Amino acid sequence: MRLDKYLMKQTRHGRREVRALIERGLVRCDDLVITDRLHEVGRFGKVELDGAILMDRTARYLMLNKPAGYLSATTDPEHPTVMQLVDDDPADPLHLAGRLDRASTGLLILTNDGQWSRRLTEPDHQIDKVYQVTVEHPLTDDLIEVFQQGMYFAYEDVMIAPAELEILSDHSARVTIHEGKYHQIKRMFHAVENRITSLHRLSMGEIQLDPQLQAGQWRHLSAREIDWV
Repeated sequence: MRLDKYLMKQTRHGRREVRALIERGLVRCDDLVITDRLHEVGRFGKVELDGAILMDRTARYLMLNKPAGYLSATTDPEHPTVMQLVDDDPADPLHLAGRLDRASTGLLILTNDGQWSRRLTEPDHQIDKVYQVTVEHPLTDDLIEVFQQGMYFAYEDVMIAPAELEILSDHSARVTIHEGKYHQIKRMFHAVENRITSLHRLSMGEIQLDPQLQAGQWRHLSAREIDWV
């Protein structure tokens, strides 16, 4: 938004008054005096008018190694939520960029940047999501082709996109999907008469779970991880 329009929106000053304040050097954006009324004010940053702070908002991007037993939700009356594990700001709360079931573990992304999170999670962008799973019954090589062909989900009446199955052992595999239907991976294994006993998310696109993070620990995303999205 243009600086003059932003100031008019945030204050009771009219257009002429706002332009005069800008020209007098009374407006600072990110600690710099701005005299250009056409200066763009973003969703994040610091804006001051004659020493009074109108906005002081920092973009935050976090990676959490979600432990089992926590809901991917902001609040819940019965179960602990992942928000209890991170350093949140009630005045500018984080939201989840993608979810995991309560029993599932691994990479979870939280941010206060809605545009960024939509780029990460919207199905049209087809960002690869990689999971490691353990299953109840032994895996067979023919399942690789079954997953590659895609599957029909009757509940939604849709054909899901092909997925990649890499068998690691009789009861463990790595699965890569490109969309995020409800309980998709569990339903895929159910369709081949198997049952997942554990599911752990390893990555979302180029953002990989930091191996240094223990369950329940988090860190800020790096500039490279943020800029990738």
